[in-house]
Amino acid sequence: MRLAITGSAGTGKSTLARRLADELGLPLIGEGMREFLERTGLDLHALGADGLRNLVLQLWEDRSEAEARATNGFVSDRCSYDHAAFWLYYRFARDDEATRQHLAITLDPLRYDHIFLLPWGQIPLVADGVRTADRYVQLHLQLLIEGVLRQPDPKGRLPRVWPVTSLELEDRLAEVRTLLAG
Repeated sequence: MRLAITGSAGTGKSTLARRLADELGLPLIGEGMREFLERTGLDLHALGADGLRNLVLQLWEDRSEAEARATNGFVSDRCSYDHAAFWLYYRFARDDEATRQHLAITLDPLRYDHIFLLPWGQIPLVADGVRTADRYVQLHLQLLIEGVLRQPDPKGRLPRVWPVTSLELEDRLAEVRTLLAG
């Protein structure tokens, strides 16, 4: 199974992804940006537009390679649709070949067997130095993610997206188990 957890920052993606990976005995593909920033101490604001674009592309390549290596399945904290939303959020999108190629790859509905979408605004955001705790910035990103999840590919296919509505971790796990069993 190739499973992905998506939603804006502070929705509980990492916690759910870790527990689900452990429960299913699948490798976890980490969030990417947070891990990179914590490891390097890099200040995103110091990068400038081109530097940020290059970093997002590098993180996408890293994720794509990790997914390809996990031939027996995985649980992914974030997914390709998040990268499409980041492409839009950071205003990298232009009517050009680079945008067409990036979105064609990231909006592939066959990349995951199931995507679980966590709701915005259910868990209080914490200022952690990596992401903004501004709930409306996170709402903006959540709406972009939800929007790209509704975009069919050129063949009209959509990803298999399941909204997870529970707030408590154990309830979320039970909800995901039920969705996977059905």
